[in-house]
Amino acid sequence: MNLQAAQNAIQRAGVFFSRSEDATGEGRSQIVDSNWIVVSQTPPAGSPVTEGQAVLSAVKIGEPNPC
Repeated sequence: MNLQAAQNAIQRAGVFFSRSEDATGEGRSQIVDSNWIVVSQTPPAGSPVTEGQAVLSAVKIGEPNPC
């Protein structure tokens, strides 16, 4: 799922503050969220989440990733 779609899903669940990070470890900013794909998340899918607790790790679409 792209980063924008993942953030939208979190917001539909009633949580409006989530964080994202560059899964490569390079520290790049996710400027255009729809150009990034989520490769992992904390907490795991289906777990309860509160404001600021969700962290989405993403890589740019087309980059190698563990998924």
